[in-house]
Amino acid sequence: MRGRVAIVYNQPDSGRYGAVGEEMAVLGVLEAVDAVHEALLELGNEVIRVPLTPPISGVKKALRATGADLVFNLFEGFSEDPRTEAVVPEILSHLGIPYTGCTPQALRLALDKADMKVLLQNQGIPTPDFQILSPETLGTLRLDYPCIVKPRAEDASHGVTPESVVNDGAALARQVALVSRDYGGGALVEKYIDGREFNATVICEAGCTVFPVSEIVYSLPAGAPRVLTFAAKWLPETPFFDGTRAVCPAEIGPDDEAVISRTAVAAFSLLGGHGYGRVDMRFDRAGQLNVLEVNPNPDISPGTGAARQASAAGLSYAEFIARLTGMAPGENRAVIEARFSL
Repeated sequence: MRGRVAIVYNQPDSGRYGAVGEEMAVLGVLEAVDAVHEALLELGNEVIRVPLTPPISGVKKALRATGADLVFNLFEGFSEDPRTEAVVPEILSHLGIPYTGCTPQALRLALDKADMKVLLQNQGIPTPDFQILSPETLGTLRLDYPCIVKPRAEDASHGVTPESVVNDGAALARQVALVSRDYGGGALVEKYIDGREFNATVICEAGCTVFPVSEIVYSLPAGAPRVLTFAAKWLPETPFFDGTRAVCPAEIGPDDEAVISRTAVAAFSLLGGHGYGRVDMRFDRAGQLNVLEVNPNPDISPGTGAARQASAAGLSYAEFIARLTGMAPGENRAVIEARFSL
């Protein structure tokens, strides 16, 4: 497909994330916008940018006015309400305008980590045991320590710090109170697994393709838990950023790679089997692979996991973007699917 492509995204606004020093993740969308814009021009398209701002009532008018043949959806929701992420694809579906990425139903389901974990459990896909706790329900904890405490409905490692891994009741109480206050909705408390960590990017159209797997390798200060914190993702020149790196392709044998790829497809397919996503996983001490999170429409900026894995599959960045829009040349697509499809 060639034509008029509208890149739709949320105009960055620090909002509530600025209050907790996490505005860098919100600004990150602009890097993706710039890179996708350049790639789409390279592919021969007319490109416009459509930054969206609240209120939500103005979104439909803005989308209708684009006159686009295709919307490249980079909208992550308004900072004051992450649930608005699903609004753009929902409106585009009603308008009959094709768009990249996942469906509104998939975005809504995956945003609530607890609901996603229940779905994984119901389908027999291993995921760490968990509870939703508030300061008032701390006494109901049934998990063994160590645990990790995270916001229930955030991405981009918002709210994840070295203190998120807790080993006793006092630390648990502090983190649950902090997460409940800053992010709302109760805290997701899950069993902490300290094994090798991997992630895989899945693209699903008629079938599913898995790009080469990445491993997150940690060399953190003594005593720091091996977790992908907000600082590790967004704050250069910190020991957590410097001590966290992705290795792609991961240094694993074919059996482990097959298990990781199959698990990634199975987990992402629970969202409806359409679009693209990243699945984060860890092996436990018994050698069982556990799904930590399923992330539809992950960050595709150059240098991020999805772009890195596409490069390892032999794609330039423009070819990767072409694949997400359905513009990928047939020969290139066939080569990738022959190597990485399951």
